[in-house]
Formats: sequence, structure tokens, C-alpha cells
Amino acid sequence: MRLRTRLYIPRVIKRLLPTSLFGRSLLIIILPVAVMQIAVTWAFFDAHWQAVTSKLSEGLAGDIAWAVQSYEDDPSPAAVEKLAKRAEDSMSLSIAFQKGRKLPTGHRPSLFAALDRSLQHALEDRLDNPFWFDTTRYTAYIDIRVQVQGGVLQIYALRDRAYATQGHIFILWMVVATLLLTAVAILFIRNQVRAIERLADAADAFGRGEDNDFKPHGAREVRQAAQAFLAMKARIVRHIEQRTALLASVSHDLRTPLTRLKLEMALSEPSEQIEAMKGDLAEMEHMIDEYLAFARGEGGEAAQVVDLAELVEGVVASAERAGAAIETQIAPGLEARLRPLAFRRALANLIDNGLAHARHVRVSVAPRLTGGVEIAVDDDGPGIPEDRYEEAFKPFSRLDDSRNQNEKGVGLGLAIARDMARGLGGDLVLARSALGGLRASIRLPG
Repeated sequence: MRLRTRLYIPRVIKRLLPTSLFGRSLLIIILPVAVMQIAVTWAFFDAHWQAVTSKLSEGLAGDIAWAVQSYEDDPSPAAVEKLAKRAEDSMSLSIAFQKGRKLPTGHRPSLFAALDRSLQHALEDRLDNPFWFDTTRYTAYIDIRVQVQGGVLQIYALRDRAYATQGHIFILWMVVATLLLTAVAILFIRNQVRAIERLADAADAFGRGEDNDFKPHGAREVRQAAQAFLAMKARIVRHIEQRTALLASVSHDLRTPLTRLKLEMALSEPSEQIEAMKGDLAEMEHMIDEYLAFARGEGGEAAQVVDLAELVEGVVASAERAGAAIETQIAPGLEARLRPLAFRRALANLIDNGLAHARHVRVSVAPRLTGGVEIAVDDDGPGIPEDRYEEAFKPFSRLDDSRNQNEKGVGLGLAIARDMARGLGGDLVLARSALGGLRASIRLPG
């Protein structure tokens, strides 16, 4: 039995991590590089730079100790002048004697405190006299003062005599290298992620019934996924075409004998039996139309931006011409991208369902707070139990255990309507209506 282990990541850290593939891929590359750069920089400063600085500080402290000892051996003005000239020529030190002065009491904090500590330790090891130094007042020099007999010996030394001043060049190169690597990583990751995004866009467009010119590109694995998607797309399209052609042929073959039967009954003597047979034929013709509409799904119709008020009012007007009374609440100026014929069929099915089970039907169109629009059909009928909402969307389901064939419809209205809504990136949901019955809402993106 093989055991699999998972890396546990705290939930707080998970919330801070990027969610996109681009962000995560970039993090996978940048994080190790950043850790490596920090480790290398730390090792450089902790080992090399600190060691070099300590050696330089010790050398400078030795030169200052020599100058102080030389002054104490002969504090005469002539000797001091000779000492200053020798220190200037040999050690690049500027020495001046300040008679009767005392050491300053204040001290300015330095940005690089570790370097000051290195010089402090070196001077403490070499000097017995009190001293004071300042590394912040001058950019190129260090001001060092030593208390001697009769005053203060002030010494100016070049900064590079005490510190390894080229450390910032190393940091600069590290930063430049990091930025360059990051730019290259962003460029390559962006190209790979773009291929996946185009594949996702192509799949989304196909789900909405749109066809775009998509060609596989990117990494080998991405191209394999794209080829698999195109093969699946071709199989689905071929299956839909075969199903549509089959049902269209069946519909055509059935319409011919139905037409002959309707003609024979029209020529027959009127009777109750003939009228019942005419009703059965009309029901059969209606069933054939619904089967074909469900199989076709209006997939060949192109989506376009339409005025919802005009479109919904047209569907309501058609229902009212058939004798129905429908209340409307339509907000003006709302538009949506949809397939007009498929939308008309779906909305007509919802209105017909409401009229079949209720006396009062209301159609409303309004914008949604989260974006997009909502077209709702409310009725005051008996409604549907909430635990059977999903069952109502199943094809050929009429929520009637006896499947009473005298009731008009074959249970495809809600299935066709939801298929239309989802094909546009929206959905069809059922809920309890404020009128007391069922509320069917088509929610479309803006």
C-alpha cells in the first residue's frame, strides 16, 4: 500500500497565495530565486564583507595607534607637523592637533551599525586613550578623535580605509539580476498562460453555441489538451447534427400520415369521435414540434444584443392574442446578448406553463444587483415543492406520476428554457413566487 503525503499549508497563508495560474507559476519561480538571493547576500555580508571590513578597520586602527604613540613620544609642534606630513604621504591620514579641546559627547547613529561596531572594536583593541569617531558627517571621510595629553588629536581617514565600500555594487548586481530573471519569467509564463486562457475562452464560446477560430498553441501539454478539446467539440457537433437530422426526418415522416389523417377527418361527417380524434392529432403534432425544438436547441442562431423590453413585450403580446391576460413590469433601456428566436421560445414556454396552472401570470424584467438582467415569470398557481425543483428541469418530466396525456405538453418547456439560458452564460432558477405560486427566473449576464 502506497502512502501519499500532503504538504500542510495554514489557511491564513492559503488566503494570501495567488489564485491564478499566472500568479502561482510566477510565485514558484520567483520565490526560490528570492530565497537564493537573500541567502547569498546574507552569506556575502556575514562572511566576506564583514571579514574584509574587520581587516580594514584593524589596519586603520593600527595606523591611528602609531600616530598617537608617535605624538606621545614627542608632542612638540615640530614633531606634530612632521608626523602629519608623514601620515599624509604614507597612510593618507590627515592629522591635526587641537590644543585644550575635549572629545565630543554626542554620537550620530549610522545606517550601517555593524560597520561602526567593527571600527569600534578595532580601536578599542589598539588604543588605550579615550576616542570618538563619526562616520556620518562626511561622505568620503571618517572623523576620528583621540584624547591625548594637552588636547585632542583629530584624524581624518578615507572611508575605504575602514570599510569595504564596494558592497553596494554587489547588491546592485543582485537586484539587477533578480529583476532581469523576473522579467524573463513573466514573459514566458504569460505566453504559456495565454494559451490556456484561449483554450478556456474557446470552450466557453462553444458552450454558448458560438464558433471561433481556435488553433492549438503553447506548450506540448497545452496543445494536447487543445487537440482533445477540438476532437470532443467535433464529436459533440457531429452528434447534435445526427440527432437533429434524425428527428427532423422522423418529424417529416410523421407529418405526412398526420396530414392525411387530418384531411380524411375533415372530409368525414362531424361527430364526437371525430372531434376527439382531431384533438389527439393536434396533441401529436404539438409533441413532435417540441421534440424537434429540444433536439435542435436553436444552436444555429447567432447571438446578438437586443432590447429586452421590445422582445419581451412581443412575446407577451403573442400570448395575449391567444386570449391570455398577463401583467407586465418591464424596466426600460435594458439590453442583453442572446438569441432572439431561442429566447422567444423559452419565454413563451414559461408563460404557457404559468397559464396552464394559474389564473394570474406576471412577467417582469429588471436589472440584477450583481450585474446582468433577470426576466421572471410569476404565477399564482399551486407551485412546485422546493425539493422537486431540479426534477422539474429533467426532459419529459411533468411532475405527474400518472403522466396524464390529456394535459398539453411533454415536459420539455423548462428543459429548453434552461438550456437556452445556460448557453448564454446565464441560468434558469425556480423559486417561490410572491403571488403564491411558482417563480421562474431567467438570469442573463450583462
